[in-house]
Amino acid sequence: MTQPYASGLDRNEANYTPLTPVSFLAKAAYVYPDRVAVIHGGLRRTWREVYARCRRLASALERRGIGRGDTVAAMLPNIPEMVELHFGPAMIGAVVNTLNTRLDAEAIAFMLDHGEAKVLFTDREFSATIEKALTLVKSRPLVIDVDDPMHEGGKLLGEKDYEAFLAEGDQGFEWTFPPDEWDAIALNYTSGTTGNPKGVVYHYRGAYLNAINNILDWSMPKHAVYLWTLPMFHCNGWCFNWTMAAAAGTNVCLRKVDARLILSLIAEHKVTHYCGAPIVHSMLLNAPAEWRRGIDHEVHCLVAAAPPPAAVIEGMGRIGFDITHVYGLTETYGPAAVCAKHPEWSSLPLDEQVRRNGRQGVAYLLEEGMTVLDPLTLQPVPWDGETMGEIMFRGNITMKGYLKNPKATEEAFRGGWFHSGDLAVMQPDGYVKIKDRSKDVIISGGENISSQEVEDVLYGHPAVMLAAVVAQPDPKWGETPCAFIELKDGASTTEEEIIEYCKSRMARFKIPKKVVFGPLPKTSTGKIQKFLLRERAKSRSAIE
Repeated sequence: MTQPYASGLDRNEANYTPLTPVSFLAKAAYVYPDRVAVIHGGLRRTWREVYARCRRLASALERRGIGRGDTVAAMLPNIPEMVELHFGPAMIGAVVNTLNTRLDAEAIAFMLDHGEAKVLFTDREFSATIEKALTLVKSRPLVIDVDDPMHEGGKLLGEKDYEAFLAEGDQGFEWTFPPDEWDAIALNYTSGTTGNPKGVVYHYRGAYLNAINNILDWSMPKHAVYLWTLPMFHCNGWCFNWTMAAAAGTNVCLRKVDARLILSLIAEHKVTHYCGAPIVHSMLLNAPAEWRRGIDHEVHCLVAAAPPPAAVIEGMGRIGFDITHVYGLTETYGPAAVCAKHPEWSSLPLDEQVRRNGRQGVAYLLEEGMTVLDPLTLQPVPWDGETMGEIMFRGNITMKGYLKNPKATEEAFRGGWFHSGDLAVMQPDGYVKIKDRSKDVIISGGENISSQEVEDVLYGHPAVMLAAVVAQPDPKWGETPCAFIELKDGASTTEEEIIEYCKSRMARFKIPKKVVFGPLPKTSTGKIQKFLLRERAKSRSAIE
């Protein structure tokens, strides 16, 4: 039988356009050309200027032979050039790979090779790491320096600097929509639960939708003023680089998280929104009261990585900072779930407010599904707040898959759901609450640390027989690695020696903050019982 709504009603240029967040930038420049788009120290740029610079960037890249599917890497802090790199490459179908600035040279070299980066934009601050990484890569990319006047030190490594590179391009460059919104727009590496980074691939459709969803589920108004406390390399800044163009807002750049500077910028620019891990909010809350002078307006904050503790929720509310808890992973473009607030919660006792606001919540409006399923049967768990299952996502705000890793991609999407690896319960009102992390990832200051990666380093020490690394609660970072070590017969070492050994072999934030020696608890088959070690780590933390 012929379908009447199919015959002659075809997709064409008049009724269909592939989604791309680049269109947000074009519209911001068209409708609000003179509004300030970017602030960085004394620098101010309008949306008209940012759009022109992004077109120059796209043009310069194309003239260097960069095109659809080519990778453009960036090792940059939260500066204007990083904003531009979220649009310029996308204008020609290239893929931006924002590198974690906290990683070591070996990890960066792996990512540059695995992602086949053709161009690398790098800031002088990271020249030591990048210089070493470039000696390790199999194929050296074109290196362009970003010489930010707000940073002193470091050295230039590239062919030319960013401004000279932009001069190669045309500000009137005619960019094109992607031929397919399923094309890759970004590549992000996550350590996940092993020491080998996996390349998470985003598509234009997901980037577009999550950028809009940030506005919807946070009730962000037009012309919001957003402070970049969250690293732009984290899931492309949780898609807020694109969100701020959609809102025609103002990006207030911040090279480094510093409580006094953050509060100063909030007061000076009347910042309305910022994001970050719990440590950022705690820093601001515990800062001297005089640093908050001039902040007489409401500030909205997104917190992820761990639920905000009672003292933070109460304290931030007292100083006019409204916290919303979100949840997600690199594979879901950053936040893809929100603890959606109900107005009546504000009249509840504080401990109940904390309990409700500390949950992972419900799916973002434009993510089709987030639920808790039995990981084996894929059947929903009861909404009883007790039966544990695995958090799973499905919908448009979910990655394309892992680059060059079909086995991991297939496993991640088994049964038509993305498997998060987080164990949780479904509460009676349909809100999700995490109970444990099934694969031992430690989240420290918003950064994922693979326990296996740290253990692999520890096993290289000549005195170590067995090693197990678990999360230990930390009032500043949320969690830090705690290493439990069983020594070889007759061997001896100290906590200080172990930590010193790790310093030259991994990024500083991954180094165990505590080392405990003694026999490790094992099952009858010899498997280390990490759940017991977690309890020990919690007990030690409470005692100390």
